[in-house]
Amino acid sequence: MSKYHVNEKGYYGPFGGAYVPEMLYPNVEELQKKYREIMREERFQQEFQELLKDYVGRPSPLYLAKRLSARYGANIFLKREDLNHTGAHKINNTIGQILLAERLGKKRIIAETGAGQHGVATATVCALKGLECVVYMGEIDIQRQAPNVARMKMMGATVVAAQSGSKTLKDATNEALRDWINNPVDTHYIIGSVVGPHPYPDLVARFQSIISEETKKQLVEKTGSSLPDYVLACVGGGSNAAGMFYHFLEDEQVQLIAVEAAGHGVDSGESAATTALGKEGVLHGSRSILMQTDDGQVVEPYSISAGLDYPGIGPQHAWLYKSGRGKYVSITDEEAMQAGLLLTKLEGIIPAIESAHAIAYLEKMKFQGKENVVICLSGRGDKDLDNYMKYFGF
Repeated sequence: MSKYHVNEKGYYGPFGGAYVPEMLYPNVEELQKKYREIMREERFQQEFQELLKDYVGRPSPLYLAKRLSARYGANIFLKREDLNHTGAHKINNTIGQILLAERLGKKRIIAETGAGQHGVATATVCALKGLECVVYMGEIDIQRQAPNVARMKMMGATVVAAQSGSKTLKDATNEALRDWINNPVDTHYIIGSVVGPHPYPDLVARFQSIISEETKKQLVEKTGSSLPDYVLACVGGGSNAAGMFYHFLEDEQVQLIAVEAAGHGVDSGESAATTALGKEGVLHGSRSILMQTDDGQVVEPYSISAGLDYPGIGPQHAWLYKSGRGKYVSITDEEAMQAGLLLTKLEGIIPAIESAHAIAYLEKMKFQGKENVVICLSGRGDKDLDNYMKYFGF
């Protein structure tokens, strides 16, 4: 077993596990016992791969961004998850989980969402399969991601506003967990990131691993080698990064760089830079690194990007950070917004503000000129146009 993947007890090093209320044990245990077995079934894999190809539009292109490359003096490839159906990587996971839910006999689906892309992807697969869908979303995120809320409602989902705490992703997750506790028999909770109790971090990473699986093949075609020098991805909970890193974890010569949201600055009091500010603890059912006070209360995170506005990281990321396998850095709102505008002007691609954090880190890297760099463009910027317009005064 790889030292970077989950062990048989559900841990990555000291992180992970399943810290859940007694009411949820049957659900979580059922998933733990059955998820790998179901995912290995030939019929499951066939349907999963067919939907990824014909419904999502995979493989997503690996694009050599020539003008961006010229600016930074390296070969910069963008893994175009923004071109997936629904506009982000989130659909890879929701398709996998809806097929899992079907095989477990669940009739009702719940989800949490921050930026709204996971909510849209969940509503999409529920429409595809004719299942009831309830999406929990922080009241503030509902306001700043209005187009995604409309898309969810068009597809028949019920969107419930989380009105506690910071009214963002953490609070939406709390509400979804409460719902699951109250409806344990007929409901499957499609968690959108590599967070939550085991087996979710592993399950989501496996569904997202298609990103790095494709990237390796595409790199051979474009560079003659399956291994780049650097792989970059933004991290909130961290599902796009987990998928982007997955098949490179054992290739120690590939540097993995995870970019968190520094908000107004790591030490400003308004940040979501978990590894810089966090301590070990339990959040949403697993042991990881999270932003908390000395007495263990969760600190409210802040980022201009709704998808990175989370006070923790998935347990696998906590282990990659602590073991030194991954380099965890942070980028401010200002740096991310400027990078989003730069990519738009140089390449004609408007990235999600989440992905713009990863693009922004190029400014801090030094290249010799021959390096191959892959950046996961985890989503497109349509959902963020209002934010871009307000920020730059367009």
